[in-house]
Amino acid sequence: MSQVTEQQISDLVQLFYGRARQHPTLGPVFNTVVDNWDHHLQIVQNFWSHVLLGTDRYKGHPYPVHANMPVPLQYGHFDDWLALFREAARETLPEEAASKAIERAEHMSKSFRAGLFPFQR
Repeated sequence: MSQVTEQQISDLVQLFYGRARQHPTLGPVFNTVVDNWDHHLQIVQNFWSHVLLGTDRYKGHPYPVHANMPVPLQYGHFDDWLALFREAARETLPEEAASKAIERAEHMSKSFRAGLFPFQR
């Protein structure tokens, strides 16, 4: 895989969340739930660094955090999230890294949906 850099991962996180915060359906969720953006962005950057570079800065699992949010997620939020994420990944990461990130995001979306909305398809 072409080497992705920490800077590219940071660019991905910054671009995605910049857009998500302005998005008509995702923005209200993120802007209500996240009270410390610097902290949140660092956690997400650590997560993607772990996924794409194998670093050990991220510990834990993202699902429980999302399952217990004070603002309930809706089934359709995942389509919006994936669309924004795919776009940002393709704009900021080398092609192979973008594909790997998108594949992981799609898997997470499917898993989160199955856990949060077990009777919807």
